[in-house]
Amino acid sequence: MIIRCIAHAKFLFELENGYRIVTDPYDASTGYPVTPLKADAVLVSHGHHDHSAVETIDGWTKKIDSAGTHTLAPEITVDGIACYHDDAQGAKRGPNTVYVIHAEGLNVAHFGDIGHLPDEALCRQLGRIDVALVPVGGYYTIGPAQALELKNLIKPRVLIPMHYRTSFNAQWPIAPLESFTSLLQTGVESVDLLRVTKDDLECQPEVINLRPQAGKA
Repeated sequence: MIIRCIAHAKFLFELENGYRIVTDPYDASTGYPVTPLKADAVLVSHGHHDHSAVETIDGWTKKIDSAGTHTLAPEITVDGIACYHDDAQGAKRGPNTVYVIHAEGLNVAHFGDIGHLPDEALCRQLGRIDVALVPVGGYYTIGPAQALELKNLIKPRVLIPMHYRTSFNAQWPIAPLESFTSLLQTGVESVDLLRVTKDDLECQPEVINLRPQAGKA
């Protein structure tokens, strides 16, 4: 599996058989460049414009925007797990769905705009997570300290931070990546893409910064 960060919470997952999954596509109002991207399936964690712009993705035949177990293709399934966009059971910002992609022997969780720490029931639903994509910017989602707590709760082998402030969304009231990475006792490796298999999982760093590809020359 190859994982690329396009920007914000938008990621591209490319499987060995060529199947492509995109999570949480954003629209141009976010400030990030929107470039052509093809995928077979699109996962939408919630209906806000910076996570649900499926019209910007070409070629998809499956859109997943709900909880439950979804079959994308042979040996590729996704579990949608309902949670909240805030710490008040959705009263402030509504629902959110965490997606766990099961493919190639890996369990990869995209936490969308989760706004609270997982309770015991949610942790049980998540199960074993190999790679976790977690918002770290705060304000609209959990913040840097909570993201670290989430890491300690679910114990993914690899954590990839997302949904933080950059030069493209500098006016947003969210924290930069450094607010999270400064809390870590281990180093952070920055790469353009993550190539991971179930066999080399144990060799991967605990935290990997996937450099956003949107806007790169």
